[in-house]
Amino acid sequence: MSNRTRDADRSSGRGPRVRGLVALGLAIVVLAGCGPGLPTPSTRQAHHAATLWKFALAAAAAVGLVTMGFILWTAFRYRRRDDALPNQRNSHLVLEVVCTVIPVVIVAGLFAFTLGTERRMTRVSDDPDLVVDVVAFQWGWTFTYRDKGVVSASPEAGEPAVLALPVGSTVRLNLHAADVIHSFWVPQFLEKRDVIPRFDNTIDVNVTREGEWTGRCAEFCGLDHWEMNFDVKALSPANFQRWLDDERAHPPPTTSVTAPVSPGTALGTGTTTP
Repeated sequence: MSNRTRDADRSSGRGPRVRGLVALGLAIVVLAGCGPGLPTPSTRQAHHAATLWKFALAAAAAVGLVTMGFILWTAFRYRRRDDALPNQRNSHLVLEVVCTVIPVVIVAGLFAFTLGTERRMTRVSDDPDLVVDVVAFQWGWTFTYRDKGVVSASPEAGEPAVLALPVGSTVRLNLHAADVIHSFWVPQFLEKRDVIPRFDNTIDVNVTREGEWTGRCAEFCGLDHWEMNFDVKALSPANFQRWLDDERAHPPPTTSVTAPVSPGTALGTGTTTP
């Protein structure tokens, strides 16, 4: 093959490579504008989860960029220039050790960070400021404010119950299921907890900002699972106290939907089983 033919072949191959590099650069610019994809954290525990997510995302981005950099460097540095046979060396001990140690260190670091975050998120206070008993049932919720004389439930079938929380306080949520497995989920809390019959689950939340959000059951629990939402209201301490006073003055009607379920009570009937 003549030199002129080889030069023509090389020139014809540069166009697709240049276009590929331009497309890659544009993709990087576009993806750089994407956020982490998380709701705004609304509790102290959620901030811990968001920090872990951002750390893991940054680690993944760094590994990806370094890996892509080596791939591109290798592709251009060792691209074919002539018909000579390249070096056929089949091992490089130092490189193999480095490429083994680095992933192990990264995984160990992520594991340690995750374990520490989990401990901070699952830690419960010895003396919470407020205790709320949460009962999940097909297909609704009741929230009983222990020592406050308030029960928040659905005003009627299909209407969501209200979980009001004071900002700046440690709130203990005791999670109970009356029938089947449910899941307590408020996206802004950045955590979900299964609510399992005969297994009581407990979490603490420290709300850090005022707002209104929608909580959901995140576990398919039957035909009307889609209706099993509840409203979350994060209020200032003064507004929370006013909410309690209003709930005491206007308690919800005791119906098959709103009545909190207790041991020995048949779900949906409001009658005591023998």
